[in-house]
Amino acid sequence: METQQKVWFVTGASKGLGLTLVKKLLAKGYRVAATSRNVNDLSTAVGGAAADSFLPLAVNLKSEESVGEAIGQAINQFGRIDVVVNNAGYGLLGSLEELSDAEARENFDVNVFGSLNVIRQVMPHLRVQKSGHIYNIASIGGFTGNYPGFGIYCATKFAVHGFTESLAAEVKDFGITATVVSPGYFRTDFLSAGSIGMPKNEIADYKAVRQSQEFHNEQMAGNQAGDPEKAADVMIEVAEAQNPPMHLFLGQDAYNGAYAKMDAVKTDLESWKALGTSTDFTA
Repeated sequence: METQQKVWFVTGASKGLGLTLVKKLLAKGYRVAATSRNVNDLSTAVGGAAADSFLPLAVNLKSEESVGEAIGQAINQFGRIDVVVNNAGYGLLGSLEELSDAEARENFDVNVFGSLNVIRQVMPHLRVQKSGHIYNIASIGGFTGNYPGFGIYCATKFAVHGFTESLAAEVKDFGITATVVSPGYFRTDFLSAGSIGMPKNEIADYKAVRQSQEFHNEQMAGNQAGDPEKAADVMIEVAEAQNPPMHLFLGQDAYNGAYAKMDAVKTDLESWKALGTSTDFTA
């Protein structure tokens, strides 16, 4: 099969990395089915794509029925799906005590269960064709949770790491691969008011969380080091690799954060090894 003939299915495509990726794919001749909550916003954002290569879809990722219909439409139009990108999601900034049960669950519904809905609905097709590549977009916050105010968001992205590693082991025998992508800070609208949630009830005592809010709103937003155009290029190149990785960290900050986490875990392991391994039954 020609590289240009691959079919991509991308969720959360009306803005951010998803939109950049879809535009890159179409420019390179790929066929793309892309989803958003509002199909008009998506079509406007992508702009001018040919109908035989681009299928915009309005999808409620929290509804498995809606997801299944979208995947069916993509296969009806293009005949197959080769690369799936579970990109849809949003940030949530607030301490664990401040965020309500409803606010926390909503973040899981979109960031975790939305991706699981896609995986459940697309896997029957990928198993039959005995090929496919699933990208699950996590975050460096899904590998290291040392960010005040991002506990729930990090928990959703840790979940993405966990189920992607299991997915990769489960689907290997079908000729399917899975990659969890962990970007650092990229210059998208992820930190804008419309893309990141805040707690309805803030608690003044959480000074570190308020400082984190201020830092992300006033200093980091618009100054992220990562270029989403380059991130999209990397994802396209990795999808064409013969042996794509299970873990893909994007950005120098993500690499630094990952190694800092691994070094800290190693230090704790070795410092407490004698006591930590003293729990087995004595032969």
